[in-house]
Amino acid sequence: MTKKVLKGIVTSAKNNKTIVVEVTRKFKHPFYEKVIKRSKKYHAHDEKNKFKEGEKVSIIECKPFSKKKTWQVKE
Repeated sequence: MTKKVLKGIVTSAKNNKTIVVEVTRKFKHPFYEKVIKRSKKYHAHDEKNKFKEGEKVSIIECKPFSKKKTWQVKE
């Protein structure tokens, strides 16, 4: 099974080896057909504390690092 890859913007890089990535998606409402934006935040593992707030990153699904961290920054 292939792992999911998402693209988003770093919203927080305050924690050690962890960044928070906000992923925005657009979809059409099933009935009204209006385009809707929804966003979700993911905690991702950043081993070298390389990424800062505002940067665009790709994250990939991985084994759990902790309770909330199940994503890793794709190099």
